[in-house]
Amino acid sequence: MRALDGVTVVAVEQAVAAPFASARLADAGARVIKVERPEGDFARGYDDVAAGQSSYFVWLNRGKESVCLDLGSDAGKAALTELIAGADVLIQNLKPGALARLGFGPADLRARHPRLITCSISGYGDDGPLADRKAYDLLIQAESGLCSITGGPSEPSRVGVSVVDIATGATAHAAILEAMIRRGITGEGADITVSMFDVMAEWLTVPLLNHEGGKSPKRVGLAHPSIAPYGVFQPKSGAPILISIQSDREWRALCSQFIGDAGMGTDPRLATNLARVENRDLTDRIVAEAFARLDAADAISILTEAGIALASVNDMAGLAAHPHLRRITLETPGGPVNLPAPGAQFIGEPRAYGPVPALRSDAPED
Repeated sequence: MRALDGVTVVAVEQAVAAPFASARLADAGARVIKVERPEGDFARGYDDVAAGQSSYFVWLNRGKESVCLDLGSDAGKAALTELIAGADVLIQNLKPGALARLGFGPADLRARHPRLITCSISGYGDDGPLADRKAYDLLIQAESGLCSITGGPSEPSRVGVSVVDIATGATAHAAILEAMIRRGITGEGADITVSMFDVMAEWLTVPLLNHEGGKSPKRVGLAHPSIAPYGVFQPKSGAPILISIQSDREWRALCSQFIGDAGMGTDPRLATNLARVENRDLTDRIVAEAFARLDAADAISILTEAGIALASVNDMAGLAAHPHLRRITLETPGGPVNLPAPGAQFIGEPRAYGPVPALRSDAPED
């Protein structure tokens, strides 16, 4: 038995954020009924690399049922009314107010169904000057300031995955589970709103507080803005290596066992993290010189023996061949697709994942 067996979720969703949340509910056993427009979720057309289908859609819609409804028609509205009447949770990420204009406002729905949990995902929330603006992942990355601290010194950059959508979906998932726990105690549902901008602004707490404290963060590429040394270094031969020094004790170990100069560990210019950040050029030069004397394999061996955290700077080919990559296989209309497994594992409880739904063409009509 899975945690959400017997729970029914209606998801009027598209793209990434809401499907991310509902996919996690489906993984946990919920029956997720995905309501698509007659032409389908536009994420179905993002690419064609997963057995001829969109990688986004395959990843985020496993284990769901798909129902095509024209919500502008009486038949479509009647069908959605019937679905919601049997639901525990309604997730939606249409434009703010769109469902309400169709007669499905969260407040009205909860008046009719007091146990219903509604979760509405939007770009900027229901109020404020940007509430009606369209919002997608990269737009919020830019608007929130995330791009300003991402990339190298010369220009801002997009984070390489849809981090705003994923963060928003994860936030919605957690809030829905919290509401379900409370409903189990009180019997009452909930009306949840999740704004993509709010989620990313909260994730940006540390750089924001640094800015307001007079230390506005700069783009530093593959380095850490407030910890040093924490970045990429090139050995004499082999692939680059990223190291992370998290404490002054680790710095002293690096100096004595890797750099070969224990005195650097207590040098006032370098002895504390604040000093090393202040003197980042000197810090990085000393570490880079030590790397330049060693092959990659020897550098990794010494660093590991010294207890220094490190990583290879991989690309997607490196991930594909990585010994720690776990995979699941999904059945899809185009054939089996092998993709990375979800991060959480329930020990002793192997999990099966449902198929990815095809786009149905039997939408109700007036």
